[in-house]
Amino acid sequence: MRPAQESIDISRDLVSLLPRLRRFALTLTRDGLQADDLVQAVCERATGRQPVWNGHGRLEDALYILARTLQDEANGRKRVAADPRVGSASAGGATSGDALQQMMIAMPEGLASAFLLVAVEQRNYRDAGHILGLAPDVVAHKLATARLRLAAMASDTTERRA
Repeated sequence: MRPAQESIDISRDLVSLLPRLRRFALTLTRDGLQADDLVQAVCERATGRQPVWNGHGRLEDALYILARTLQDEANGRKRVAADPRVGSASAGGATSGDALQQMMIAMPEGLASAFLLVAVEQRNYRDAGHILGLAPDVVAHKLATARLRLAAMASDTTERRA
């Protein structure tokens, strides 16, 4: 029996990770309401009786892996193409954050998650690959593709404004 690992209380740390966890869940689900449901499911599992984190490594990695696993289970491991119309639209005028969020949601599955982990959260390819269940070279390829898509989307937006 390992009492030190069983006595770990992640509730306190979980609260500080909620914004990042929701942002990651949004890249997986591409829908605000589904992302909220996924975050709730992750929190329930993380604070439940069976620990998802044993005190080794980063808590957020364990939560991200759990989120990806739960989303894969919800999809029946079936990958679907992104629908750019999916997501929560703002009732008022779109801010630059809303526009960026919509661009991320519009990317095909896997690209947004790789971009978020490497470019935004500054993870290396190995760590991002561990979270996503991919080889580091696949993460690098997804990141490059995501950057190209975002650049193309940004140039389309800029051309429309001109």
